[in-house]
Amino acid sequence: MFIDMPLDQLRDYRPPRHEPAEFGAFWDRTLEEARKHDLDAVFTEVDTGLSLVRSYDVGFAGFGGHPIKGWLIVPASATGPLPCVVQYIGYNRGRGVPQDWLLWPAAGWAVFVMDSRGQGGIRQSGDTADPVGGTGPMVPGRLTHGVLDPDDYYYRRLYTDGVRAVEAARSHPLVDADQMVVAGGSQGGGTAMAVSALVPGLRHAFIDVPFMTHIRRACEITDADPYAELGRFLQTQRHLVDQVFTTLDYFDGLNFAARNTTPALFSVGLRDAITPPSTVFAAYNHYAGPKDIKVWPFNEHEGGESAQSAAQLQIARELRGDAR
Repeated sequence: MFIDMPLDQLRDYRPPRHEPAEFGAFWDRTLEEARKHDLDAVFTEVDTGLSLVRSYDVGFAGFGGHPIKGWLIVPASATGPLPCVVQYIGYNRGRGVPQDWLLWPAAGWAVFVMDSRGQGGIRQSGDTADPVGGTGPMVPGRLTHGVLDPDDYYYRRLYTDGVRAVEAARSHPLVDADQMVVAGGSQGGGTAMAVSALVPGLRHAFIDVPFMTHIRRACEITDADPYAELGRFLQTQRHLVDQVFTTLDYFDGLNFAARNTTPALFSVGLRDAITPPSTVFAAYNHYAGPKDIKVWPFNEHEGGESAQSAAQLQIARELRGDAR
């Protein structure tokens, strides 16, 4: 059984952040470079055999203009702009098939599912390559890919893809560009936290058991993958410890949280060894915008699952009431 801190300590846990002086400028430059490429969002309707939804195979240009895949799924009866959830995916998963993403269309929303470049080899399949090789050594997995330089790092590309996914979703006539929510669990939760800090005007962020937050502590207290990839890397690259963590500071959820004003609902499992509770609460306690957190004392990385979805649906109902 994994034990981190008692809940009363977690609620007050607000560790120092290591924000690079160039953090804001780095992300401004990254997104400016990405937007030099035409978004080129293409939506192709596909027959899935599902009569109550319409599904679109999506392609758009992400970081570097690289082609990124996704799904847009809407209720079959939709005739006008709908509120939309942009959904990000957990580590090593891909976009799967439309049948995997029916919750939000069943609630009357559009859902835009972004494929994760270079992932999708476990559980749900992916369809997006990562054409960037990065520089320097790495261990299997994406966590150390290009980790010696912020410009080369994998998560620079993934988070930029996440921003462009919002822009692609907003471009579709069945999506209400003013009623956008970002969501995800684990890696998807970390992506939702970054994107909601980088994109203005989002209505809400659903940030479940987020990965890539308080990374230094995570590497100290858990041997579970994916954080263990960093430990294995640094076992042999001992001379690169400072350089690696300097890169990671540009992608740490603590630094996005401190800049984030999008209303957010978090979740945490107190027995989670993959994203330890103290790393989640560190981001939550630094979060600058309106926020709430659902605490699941006896759950691991699965968090609240359908119970968390119920809480998100309640917020979505309130948001849609505001939209009307």
